[in-house]
Amino acid sequence: MSAEIFEKVKQLIEDIETASPQTKEEVEQFRLNYLGSKNILKPLMGEIRNIPNEQKKAFGQLVNTAKQVAERKFQSLKESVESAIEDSRTDHLDLTAPGEPLELGSRHPVSITMNRIISIFQRIGFTVAEDREIEDDWHNFTAMNTPEDHPARDMQDTYYLKDSAEMLIRTHTSSVQARVMTTQQPPIRIIAPGRVYRNETISARSHCQFHQVEGLYVDEGVSFADMKQTLLYFAQEMYGAGTKIRLRPSYFPFTEPSAELDVSCFICGAKGCNVCKYTGWVEILGCGMVDPNVLENCGIDSQKYTGFAWGMGIERQAMLLYKINDIRLLFENDVRFLRQFQSAL
Repeated sequence: MSAEIFEKVKQLIEDIETASPQTKEEVEQFRLNYLGSKNILKPLMGEIRNIPNEQKKAFGQLVNTAKQVAERKFQSLKESVESAIEDSRTDHLDLTAPGEPLELGSRHPVSITMNRIISIFQRIGFTVAEDREIEDDWHNFTAMNTPEDHPARDMQDTYYLKDSAEMLIRTHTSSVQARVMTTQQPPIRIIAPGRVYRNETISARSHCQFHQVEGLYVDEGVSFADMKQTLLYFAQEMYGAGTKIRLRPSYFPFTEPSAELDVSCFICGAKGCNVCKYTGWVEILGCGMVDPNVLENCGIDSQKYTGFAWGMGIERQAMLLYKINDIRLLFENDVRFLRQFQSAL
C-alpha cells in the first residue's frame, strides 16, 4: 500500500511538470486543481497515517515537493499567459510611427504677472512669505491698526465664516505681514503674494476674489526715500527703463504717511490714451511708511525700527500689461482666451 501511494504522488508531480494550459482560464483551473482550497494534494496528507513510521518523513517531504513544484509551475504559467496577452495587445501597433503631438498648455496671465513681480523683488533681497487664507480678525484687521470700531473697516466688505465673528477669509495679504512681524524681529524684507476675497459686485473692473502682492521692509533707519527708490526700481523693471513714477498723498490705516503710486503710461508713452484716461499716468499700487501702532501691535519697538509697505492687485497689473479690458476674463477659464498666452511660458 505504501509503495502505491508513493507512486501516486510521483505521478502527480510528473503530471504537474508536463501540464500545458494555454489560456488564462486554463491556468486558473490548474491553480484550483493543485493549489486551491480543495486541491488534489491535500487528501494525500491524510494517508500519512497508513504509512509505516520509518517512511512517514519521506512521504511528507514528497508531498511537500509536489506542492512546491505546483507553485513554481503556476507562477511560470501565469507569467507566460500574461506576457502573451500583452503581446497580443500591441501586435497591431506600429511602434515605429511618430507619436501623437502633445499640445502645450500655457500659463495663466495672473501667474505670469505674479511670477514677474516676485522675480523683480527677489533680485533686491526680498523673500516670499505665504500663509493661510482663512484668517482671524486680529491678524487681518486689529494688528493692522484697524480695531473693531475703526471706520476703515467699511473700506472692505468682509466674508466672515458661518457662525463666527472672529474667523474670515482674508481681505488682503497684510495678514501675512502681521504673522511675520509677530514671529520674527527686524530686519524684515518680505513680499506676500496670494489670493484675497472681498464682498464686491462682480463687474468688468472688480471681482469678489483677486490676487495681491504686498511688500514689507522693516529695519533701523528705513526712510520714505528708501521706499521711493525701491518702487522706482520695480516700476522700471516691470514697465521699462524710461518709466517715471509719482507719489500722491492717500490714506491707509496701516501706513502713515500713505501714498498712491502712479507710473508714466507705458501704453502711450505718457502722451495720453484711454488706459491712462489721457493724463499720461496710471495708478498701480498703494504704499506708505508702516504706522508705529502696527509695529507695536506686532511686538516691534517703533522707537528703534521704521519700515515701509506697499500692496498691488495682480489682476490690475496683468490687465495693464496685456491690455485686457474685463477682469472677469481672468476667472472664466476660457481656453480660447488662455491660449493667447502660449508664448509667455
